[in-house]
Amino acid sequence: MWRSDLDPRATFLIEHLNLQPHPEGGFFSEIFRSEHAVQPADERPVRSALTTIYFLLASGQTSKFHRVASDEVWHHLEGASLDLFIIDPQIGSRSTLKLESASASSNPENATRIVKAGWWQAARSNGSYTLAGCTVGPGFDFADFHLARSLPEKAEAIAASFPDWTDLI
Repeated sequence: MWRSDLDPRATFLIEHLNLQPHPEGGFFSEIFRSEHAVQPADERPVRSALTTIYFLLASGQTSKFHRVASDEVWHHLEGASLDLFIIDPQIGSRSTLKLESASASSNPENATRIVKAGWWQAARSNGSYTLAGCTVGPGFDFADFHLARSLPEKAEAIAASFPDWTDLI
């Protein structure tokens, strides 16, 4: 299920939290799905009001560029800091956000990062592993999830605009 060279703590967390491989890379487990439903303002069908997952990236793993149709909040839970790579929906500008422990950061707001609905995102741990929580509202549905590599025109646009980030496609 996972590499034998993973950090022992990452291996423990994968087993203890029952994390499974995620299509974008890394490991995840849904820990909350609201029983309340909402109608998104766009043309999507009714969704859970809110969902939350555990998400773990180990050394050498990346979360590949993807977009979600809802806002997503990342929370640092444990381990190394994480770089969150963000590209606007028009693939015109980019930024890198650091997600890190509130107690280890000179800026405690770095423990929580927001990715707006429809923005492209990718991530990489800066150490042996990072455990994060990702909360999505309206709630996550795989119908609202798109990997850049599954949309050739988007993958090509990202590669052309940001060639130093092609390993994240």
